[in-house]
Amino acid sequence: MSAVSGSSQMLADLVTGSHLMSLEELPRKVARCASCAGLQDVLIYLVDLEQDVLSRVGRGPDGGGAGGTEATLPVEGSAAGEVFQRGQLMAAPSPGAHGARRWWVPLLDGTERLGVLLVTVEADSEQVKKDMWLLAGLVALIVVSKRGMSDSHARLVRTRSMNVAAEMQWHLMPPLTFATERIAICAVLEPAYEISGDAFDYAIDDDVLHLEIFDAMGHDTAAGLTANLAVAACRNSRRRRAGLVGASEAIERTLIEQFGTCRYTTGILADLNLNSGDLSWINRGHHPPVIIRGRRHVTVLDCPPTPPMGTDVGLDVSLCRDRLEPGDLLLLHTDGITEARGPDGQEFGLDRFLNFVVRSLDHGMPMPETLRRLMRDVLAYHHGRLRDDATVTLVQWHGRTPFDPREIQTLVGLPETPG
Repeated sequence: MSAVSGSSQMLADLVTGSHLMSLEELPRKVARCASCAGLQDVLIYLVDLEQDVLSRVGRGPDGGGAGGTEATLPVEGSAAGEVFQRGQLMAAPSPGAHGARRWWVPLLDGTERLGVLLVTVEADSEQVKKDMWLLAGLVALIVVSKRGMSDSHARLVRTRSMNVAAEMQWHLMPPLTFATERIAICAVLEPAYEISGDAFDYAIDDDVLHLEIFDAMGHDTAAGLTANLAVAACRNSRRRRAGLVGASEAIERTLIEQFGTCRYTTGILADLNLNSGDLSWINRGHHPPVIIRGRRHVTVLDCPPTPPMGTDVGLDVSLCRDRLEPGDLLLLHTDGITEARGPDGQEFGLDRFLNFVVRSLDHGMPMPETLRRLMRDVLAYHHGRLRDDATVTLVQWHGRTPFDPREIQTLVGLPETPG
């Protein structure tokens, strides 16, 4: 069988087998199908919610550790972790049996980082590398399609128990990373297992990017309910084309109907025109957005704030307008980032926060990895435990023209497809 026909058979068999497959069956079926293309001992590793640990799905094709491979690997300080961080194929330091080569391959659904594959091959041809990349892409799609029905997946990507509010929030929000030819979006949330009132959302509607961030009152399950209601009401209004002011008023009505005026949420609701860069936004008692231009110049946007949604103050909502230039970064955040305090009582602060982001991006760090490392820095500053939810959403608009392939690969850590 030729290499090309072998890879076609691999993909066809895996697609066919995926229709009646649970996530728990995936490692065995992947190993069997991949052998058609000469890819052996395929292991699947998924990253945990805090992106600190890569954990193997199942026991491996040999029923054990596949040549002593660990069941968990750290993101920091391992070859697998470096592949996860950088999004590039890398030869594993130790060879497989009989001199066969082993490769770490990034596992991405679109631009969302899920984990890595470990693949053993007999040869390192361009066709083999292309087959590994295609296999990883298909495995990622299957993982995403199956994980919502798998409690074992939920356990695998957790390193400790989760509260009820966080359980709701993680099932509410969109992927942490998403990109098209003209826009790239990344987000991060902490504390991953105790988040309650923070939430973010985004959606593309023709040539408009809808973008929201919320910070609900409190740090309990009721805060999670408030954030869930806010996002649901916002989506419902968006899909009826109610506009930004109409959406914020709908959120207010929904919260008052449910809680009276006992619960509220701050928030930013924004629309970005992907053709012109025109940004429309409203501020409901929240920290204002920030524009980073040229990876160096930082501007905090100004708009008269309106009281948080759910307070029933009755003031008119101000609709503000700005314009992004091609390449600009738009940053939204909650106060858990800037108000985290160090041992001396000093806040992490807006300047430290923005300097970290600007410096990392200027050094070529992909957006998802920049935000992952930012949260590690914030947690370290705050003795490893935050008192408040901390959420960041980062958007880069490229302009009317598509990203150059190399640029988007660097921006979101997307591998260059072999061949």
